[in-house]
Amino acid sequence: MNDNRTGKKEPELIRLNRFIANSGVCSRREADELIRQGFITINGKKVTDLGTKVTYNDEVKYKGKSLSAEKKVYILMNKPKGYVTTVEDPHAEFTVLDLIGDACRERVYPVGRLDKSTTGVLLLTNDGDLTGKLTHPKYKRRKIYHVFLDKKVSPDDLYRLSEGIRIDEELVVADAVSYADSEDRTQIGIELHSGQNRVVRRMFESLGYKVKKLDRVYFAGLTKKNLQRGKWRFLNQKEISMLKRGIY
Repeated sequence: MNDNRTGKKEPELIRLNRFIANSGVCSRREADELIRQGFITINGKKVTDLGTKVTYNDEVKYKGKSLSAEKKVYILMNKPKGYVTTVEDPHAEFTVLDLIGDACRERVYPVGRLDKSTTGVLLLTNDGDLTGKLTHPKYKRRKIYHVFLDKKVSPDDLYRLSEGIRIDEELVVADAVSYADSEDRTQIGIELHSGQNRVVRRMFESLGYKVKKLDRVYFAGLTKKNLQRGKWRFLNQKEISMLKRGIY
């Protein structure tokens, strides 16, 4: 029983799945599964009750590793070529986290993937809940790419992209596609919501084109406006609110 006669403030209680999501491990929905499967311990004891609540003073561990519900951080980066979008990769010379260095003490990670050769808009955060919403296929987050190809793209092939290209047994349809430069038909602007790996390159390769350069110019309402290649900045409160509310 709680007794407030001493005047001491009771520790704030937070649902365990929210604590786990706040730590950056995963979304709340995925946290429920971790709890259900017995991967989470509180103060040394395994818990499987989805309604469990904890305080920030409790020791919460996932597979033996301590979690911390730290402050949420949201970073927009204009990714340069040659950097991989992984937190750790022993085979990679550079990761996007190398660009941030020690400027951000929180442990952030990329939302989604851009391959090593692809440049442009990349979001990094430690908000597992938001990451789940931005990467789950059902939410259909808009992504727009500027594609530079090895030869002119025919109007027929633009039409085929809008009708859909089959990649790994899945029909991937361009939500919008057009020439990015009216005088240069080797440059294409394409909007997609597919989360498949290297999907833009594979769509054009299936039609006989080679992607020379790929730049993501838009992701979930975010653009690289006024952000030089290789630079990053923290999102402002308006942008964070927009992302969380899905207004874009």
